[in-house]
Amino acid sequence: MAVSTSQETSPPRPMRADARRNYDRLLAEARTAFAAHGTDASLEDIARRAGVGIGTLYRHFPNRHALLSAVFEDGVSDLLARSRELLGTPDPCTSLVTWLREIVTHAGEYRGLSRALMSVSYDNTSALARCSHPIREAGTALLTRAQEAGKVRPDVAIGDLLQLTHAIALAAEESPTDPDLADRLLKLTLRGLT
Repeated sequence: MAVSTSQETSPPRPMRADARRNYDRLLAEARTAFAAHGTDASLEDIARRAGVGIGTLYRHFPNRHALLSAVFEDGVSDLLARSRELLGTPDPCTSLVTWLREIVTHAGEYRGLSRALMSVSYDNTSALARCSHPIREAGTALLTRAQEAGKVRPDVAIGDLLQLTHAIALAAEESPTDPDLADRLLKLTLRGLT
């Protein structure tokens, strides 16, 4: 049931065509810059490469976390869809492990993403919370299912599990010459869950 408020909020106005083009160019350049240089890439360079001024970037994305959130929303949508698929598989523990591996893979696409996500894990005010909260909810569903099946200890919390997963992704990012590190660390972590 919807709760009515005294002040009705109107949907956001659609962007003008030139503003939409600027927004799309900024996102494209941010994806490229974050992939090449990590999430600490220069916002000034992103704006310059998009052919706009830094003020235009900040009009669309008031801070770095807002830009990161916009860049990573597609990846988050994929992870959420995948979690829904995995809820229907017969082995809840395997589903949870598969999904956590996919989070590590996703976080590895952009150097610094794991660190950024770890920093906002419990920060509801960050623009990145738009990414972290849905992930937490999806993970809770998978974890609860594994716990109810007796495959994961009942005292394991999704926040802790996601922090460990991001830490594993960060360790793998720092050791690019060891492509199996993330999987080994994830296996070690998961042994402690049962």
